[in-house]
Amino acid sequence: MTTVLIADHHPITRKGIVSLFRNSEDYEITGKVSNGNEMYDVLKANTPDVLIMELDLPQINGIMALRTIKKEFSGIKVIIFSSHPEEMYALSAIKAGASAYLSKTVPTKTLKKAIERVARGGIYLNDNLTQQLANGNASENNMVVKYKKLSSREIEVLNLLSSGKRNKDIATTLSINEKTVSTYKTRLLKKLKVDNLADLIHQSRLLHIS
Repeated sequence: MTTVLIADHHPITRKGIVSLFRNSEDYEITGKVSNGNEMYDVLKANTPDVLIMELDLPQINGIMALRTIKKEFSGIKVIIFSSHPEEMYALSAIKAGASAYLSKTVPTKTLKKAIERVARGGIYLNDNLTQQLANGNASENNMVVKYKKLSSREIEVLNLLSSGKRNKDIATTLSINEKTVSTYKTRLLKKLKVDNLADLIHQSRLLHIS
């Protein structure tokens, strides 16, 4: 039987996922937590096969936490089930070790399909994203191509910039210094082929890949 931990601060989400597998003989929900500290406590005490996690879980930084989880609990399979749209976070989550990324707007049958695929050792992305990532003929101007050239940390910085964070705030969030943030901004300007911060933020919001 596949064991599952749900980490989400919305009670309705936790209850909804539980209801999907209430009568299942193949899956067992072994825990439900609402913040990062509770999640780590459960992971250390009884590591599940699958973790379904919201990126905005209180007390943690989603992508950084994902990296830590994959490092400390290498056998766990992580599904990001988030209120954030796939176009901004799916690739960075997969790069950081997630086996699936789903927006909370997906039908319940899609969530169930993703959980089943991940439990078998697969990776789940929506069909449009998968098709675009597999397209070897994409032009240099294709947004997906540009996005794929970014590192996970560059994507984190880009997302924080796009949400209006200042260098100091970004440095604090990512536990790096402000000079390093400036370096990442310079790299982003070059890789996304823009000249200033306003255009960089605009470009980030054009990276629609789902």
